[in-house]
Amino acid sequence: MNQKQGLLKSAGIISIAVAVSRVTGLMRESVLSWLFGAGAIFDAYVLGYRIPNMARELLAEGALASAFVPTFTRYLATKTKEETRELSDIVGTLLIAITGTLCALGMIFSPAFVNLFAPGFHATPGKFELAVQLVRIMFPFLMLIALSAQAQGILNTCHRFGVPAVSASLFNIGSIAFGLTLGYWLGPYIGITTVQGMALGVVFGGACQLAFQLPSVWRTGFGWRPRWNLRHEGVRQILGLMGPAAIASASVQVNVLVNTNFAASLRDAAGHVLNGPVSWLSYAYRFQQLPVGLLGIPIASATLPRISHSAARGDLGEFRDVLAHSIVMILLTTIPASVGLAVFGESMIGIVYQHGRFLASDTHQTAVALSCYAVGLAGFAVLKLLAPAFYALGDSRTPMLVSMAAVAVNAATAFTTVRVLGIGHAGLALSLSVVSLFNALTLAFLMRARIGGIRGREIAVRFAKIAIAAGVMGLICMLVDRTVQSRALKVVVGVPLGVVVFYGAGSLLDVPEMAEARGLVLRKFRNLRRRG
Repeated sequence: MNQKQGLLKSAGIISIAVAVSRVTGLMRESVLSWLFGAGAIFDAYVLGYRIPNMARELLAEGALASAFVPTFTRYLATKTKEETRELSDIVGTLLIAITGTLCALGMIFSPAFVNLFAPGFHATPGKFELAVQLVRIMFPFLMLIALSAQAQGILNTCHRFGVPAVSASLFNIGSIAFGLTLGYWLGPYIGITTVQGMALGVVFGGACQLAFQLPSVWRTGFGWRPRWNLRHEGVRQILGLMGPAAIASASVQVNVLVNTNFAASLRDAAGHVLNGPVSWLSYAYRFQQLPVGLLGIPIASATLPRISHSAARGDLGEFRDVLAHSIVMILLTTIPASVGLAVFGESMIGIVYQHGRFLASDTHQTAVALSCYAVGLAGFAVLKLLAPAFYALGDSRTPMLVSMAAVAVNAATAFTTVRVLGIGHAGLALSLSVVSLFNALTLAFLMRARIGGIRGREIAVRFAKIAIAAGVMGLICMLVDRTVQSRALKVVVGVPLGVVVFYGAGSLLDVPEMAEARGLVLRKFRNLRRRG
């Protein structure tokens, strides 16, 4: 099996597993929208989850994942199994110490964090206090998910992609089941509110996600035992990469801070602070992450171990080929997905969220934000590939500097769209799209200089053809959206029709990756028939 076929197969495995996790994630979001709608309580819940989740993205999914996988891959390729196991043990011990300290500090200083992110919450009685309480409940989630990220890195490096991808489903299912049981059904009898129960469910879900991966980690031979050695060569390399990576991730979190602050302070025509913008942006962002998770992250996750191996061997030709092919595959999947979200977003959101306390007005406002997030969908996904690619080359400084520059881009865009153009929460969604495109394009240009080209002309031609095919698809989807009245029918008819039109247009335009994707699907289908 060649590199491209292996990459597609790995990405396919991850994508199927991620599909399950994203569906369960939508179930979780649907339950939350039914319970809380889009208002003061869910605004507080979103912030309560966002603050420890930011620490998770900063430490676990950002700096740790980007620094650990290349180093762990190098150890697997060049060191003994015992030396690699020692590295894994020390990293796990460090994670427990660091995240445990951060959890304690986060719970102590939660009022300061909430005040920093959302000073506008003081305008609604009880909203600030509820957010502080929820931050304290959910902060232990950080330690569990950081250890889960290390387990995912070990399994992905060992080319066992399915379990870590499915593990997110256990988080969603566990958080829903435990949250509803504790907060909704038992809550009235034990003195716990529904929102407190759902917050405790987040912690339980994190424990489920970690526990699900541990047996597979043990089977690979990397069961954990406490070890402490800050002078270990591999640990020093990881910490050296994590420093700039943490700064790069922190820059992203500064963007979240700026946009949350703007959203929490938005006012209506009468000058009253609005309850809802934080919720609308959160629901829309979670919906936008569905195609990123299904299409972009699987390709990036399958690519990183391969380019890390190429970098470890010094084979920049293979590195360049795999990276360029992965970028095209991400564009092939995310560009039509962004068109589909823009056209059918309101129908999809209405189907999933509009029930209970989630109103028709909330559906519309969430859809507006989603259409603005869709603009940057390809940038969000490509960024998941390019930043780790620099870390695989041992260069953590470049993504850090680009991320720092992006802070200024985001602040300027957010200020312009909200304060000058007056387009409210939609402007904040648009600003993150602008930032993602800026990050992706800048990193692509710098990677081109770093490795002597990334087949830029070939990528540009593919991009133009994919964009044309997606445009044709968009016209057909708009026709369906305007002629069909039922939301469910719009999605059931429009999405498959859009896929067929995009595939047909792309094939006519001779996009080679179309044939590769079709071949993978046909092979999977034949394998299923043989097993049947």
